[in-house]
Amino acid sequence: MAAPPVVIWEHEVARLLHYRDLIPRLEEALGKFSRRDSAEVIQPVRTTIALQKHNGFLGLMPTYMENDGVLSTKFVCFYKREDGSNLPSTQATVVLLDPEYGNVKAVMDGEVITRMRTAAASAISAKLLMRPDAEVLAILGTGNQALSHYNVFTEIFSFKEVRVWSHTREGAERFCKSVSGPVTACVSVEEAVRGADAIVTVTRCTEPVLFGQWVKPGAHVAAVGACRPDWRELDDVLMKEAMVYVDSREGAMAESGDIILSGAEVFAEIGDVINGTKPAYREKTTVFKSLGMGVEDAVSAKLVFDQWNAEASKR
Repeated sequence: MAAPPVVIWEHEVARLLHYRDLIPRLEEALGKFSRRDSAEVIQPVRTTIALQKHNGFLGLMPTYMENDGVLSTKFVCFYKREDGSNLPSTQATVVLLDPEYGNVKAVMDGEVITRMRTAAASAISAKLLMRPDAEVLAILGTGNQALSHYNVFTEIFSFKEVRVWSHTREGAERFCKSVSGPVTACVSVEEAVRGADAIVTVTRCTEPVLFGQWVKPGAHVAAVGACRPDWRELDDVLMKEAMVYVDSREGAMAESGDIILSGAEVFAEIGDVINGTKPAYREKTTVFKSLGMGVEDAVSAKLVFDQWNAEASKR
């Protein structure tokens, strides 16, 4: 008889998951996904159901990695909140199963996993596509994803200046107080992004907030928000002038308003660059449209579970 599932709460996930361990595993997983080998990764496009009364959606993100013996799914609720709302914009739970017996091995908080694996994927895109002499980072948004992106980008890159923009002055001030390093709060998006070498968009916007005319030629943009086919963060000028990379072609064509509504061509998946089958155009303006994938959650959950087991065996 299978043992009861382990429950791993948010504070434990945060203690067990570290970028130094996560990034190489995530990079490997993105490469596996782009090879489209069913023994490596089986991952359908995220299924969503509308929560109309609450202006939100429930997304289901199952993944099976046969060769690695990993079976998982994430349940994620995400919402279009009003400015100033105190309600969370996302809530997530990841379930890890035994692929042979079908029993649940672990249930773990998915918020830390979602924040960290998303930021790690953006950092991987920057490692591959950003100019190596990049000095200025701009972050649009001041929520949890903005904080996770600040943490990983300043951990693995050496920027001379970091700027942040928020819809509200209070949001910008709160963000500046919450980070451990220097950051400049900007009053407009244009002020934040002019001359920036790397731009991260982690907003709740449903209309374009970043315009191509403000973006420095050769800059790299990691676009994380706008995860619905009718939501936007980036304008048509930027989308059509940039080389567009994605985490998943199928996901992008089904879910990304920035790609669908602009008619922009997807040049490659970031996994194609990792695998060496498509080039990284560092000298050009690049956009990495990140929608998040189940394989990222699966790899993260396995890492957390393995770390938890390693600690449990010592008790």
